[in-house]
Amino acid sequence: MPKKLPNKSNKKKAPSLWGSIDWLTIFIYMVLLALGWMSVCGASYDYDQATSILDFSTRSGMQIVWIGSSLLLAFLILMIDDRLIESLSYIIYICFLGLLFATPFLAHDIKGSMSWIKMGSFSIQPAEFAKFGVSLCLAKVMSTYGFDARRWRDLIICIALIVVPMGLIVMQKETGSALVYSALFLMLYREGMSGSILFVAIAAVVYFVVGVRFGWLPVMLLIQVFTIGLVLVYGRSNRKKGLGGWLYFLLPAPLLALWLLYLSLRDRFLPYCLIALFSLGSIGFYYSTDFVMNKVLETHQQTRIQVLLGLKDDPRGVGYNVIQAKIAIGSGGLEGKGFLNGTQTKLKYVPEQDTDFIFCTVGEEEGFIGCAVVLLLFLSLILRLLHLAERQPYAFGRVYGYCVLSIFLFHVFINVGMVLGLTPVIGIPLPFFSYGGSSLWGFTILLFIFLRIDAGRNRLQH
Repeated sequence: MPKKLPNKSNKKKAPSLWGSIDWLTIFIYMVLLALGWMSVCGASYDYDQATSILDFSTRSGMQIVWIGSSLLLAFLILMIDDRLIESLSYIIYICFLGLLFATPFLAHDIKGSMSWIKMGSFSIQPAEFAKFGVSLCLAKVMSTYGFDARRWRDLIICIALIVVPMGLIVMQKETGSALVYSALFLMLYREGMSGSILFVAIAAVVYFVVGVRFGWLPVMLLIQVFTIGLVLVYGRSNRKKGLGGWLYFLLPAPLLALWLLYLSLRDRFLPYCLIALFSLGSIGFYYSTDFVMNKVLETHQQTRIQVLLGLKDDPRGVGYNVIQAKIAIGSGGLEGKGFLNGTQTKLKYVPEQDTDFIFCTVGEEEGFIGCAVVLLLFLSLILRLLHLAERQPYAFGRVYGYCVLSIFLFHVFINVGMVLGLTPVIGIPLPFFSYGGSSLWGFTILLFIFLRIDAGRNRLQH
């Protein structure tokens, strides 16, 4: 019998590029850009000036330039083949390492920071652009055949890829920008990194805060509670005994750790040994906090932590920004004072009100409702990125998507938190709101590379 020819009409045709792009994310991006421009207008407008908010000599006018160039940049990124982006991942990372290393030698001192390179009439901050380079490199490494984040060798490689640029940025005296890269550990956790590492990191932060604020006794009690909890969880799950009854609570943390070491050797039970090392390491970490606080941190960083924890009042110094930001937000009430009607903003009470403290302008002019709308938009963006990351057919897109998600989440949480006095003031921008080309371009590149990778998923599935 003659063979049947394949029916070409039954073949599925891959959607076009424009049909594959996630337009909902782009819509959220555009709305955030518009609200961000309005906030820059409110923060920088001066009633005494004769120029319009559209004048390019004003910050609101220049922000239009940055927004327009960002949209052009986004379009150009969507035109690039996502396979080319993936193939250049290592080269991009190496180039940014070189640029970060050279920045302190090329930069001008701006308020103690050596992170801005002057190019003609404007300056750029390489640390803002390096985020997508680091994210691409991590995605490329973690998508290679045989990679497993649960193996220590592979995990150490990823940690090194994150820590090296962080160290180079710290050399620029930009601790806040360096801390942003720590958000990438959330991606590592999603990809299989043990939750114990995150637990240790969170415990270290808790020890530092409680130790600085309340002293050694509460920290020792916390160490003992954590140690007992770990023993109960790992001991019962493995049917191991050896510590029973009230002995958990009677032994102080150092003796409990030594006893666990003895039991681990006696019973050849590794979890007890690891718990003992965690307990002893926690004690050592606490006693190092005094050295870190007084010898490692700069004076202004020490003061910021002390003000945040209520150990020191500095209403005319470090605490001034946060106090004025709270006043501005509180004065907005439920509905706000209206566009360009913020008195705290117009009288320039809040320093850096169009960059790091831009959210206080939202609170004053748009009120509680405006703040809620902005935060819901950011929540929608983050949840959408989570959805896009999970639908990626390959590890490269998923890993990069989680890197983007983690960086946006860190920026929003810390920036809004520092304006409200809930987190230390570390000087990082609010995505799409803070004035400036470097941050806006950096976030746009970070986001649209992911949208381009996501648009290429249909080609891979057909």
